Amino acid sequence: MKTKPKTVINHVAQYVVDLQVSTEFYQKVIGLDTIPEPFHDGRHTWFSIGDFAHLHIISGAKNKIEHDKNSHLCFSTSDMASFITNLKSRNISFESWAGEKGGVTKRTDGIQQIYFKDPDGYWIEVNDDHR
Repeated sequence: MKTKPKTVINHVAQYVVDLQVSTEFYQKVIGLDTIPEPFHDGRHTWFSIGDFAHLHIISGAKNKIEHDKNSHLCFSTSDMASFITNLKSRNISFESWAGEKGGVTKRTDGIQQIYFKDPDGYWIEVNDDHR
C-alpha cells in the first residue's frame, strides 16, 4: 500500500529593509541562532526555528509595510517573565491580543501571549506554550 507523502514546513521568508538591524533583532530579542545559508551574497540571514524549519530574512525591501496582527510569526518561550524583561530593556513595546499596551493575553487554556513588531513591522507573537 502506498502511503501519502507527508508535507512539513521548511522555512518562512521575510523581506526586510535593513538586514543587519533585522538579524540583530532576531538574534538578541527573539534569541534565534543563525545557520549557514548557501548564497553568501550579504543579502540573506538564515535562522533555525525548530528541528527542521528555518526563518530566512532577505534584504531588499524598499520600505516597511503595515501588517495585520492576524498574520504573525509565533515563538514559544519557557520563561515569559524574562522574555518580557528583555523587551522592556530594549524599549520594545508589546501588547495583548486586544491591543492593551504592556498587556498579556491569557488564553482559556492558560497559555500567555504577547504581541509586538519586528523592525519591518511584521507581527510576532511570543507565548509560553512550551510543551
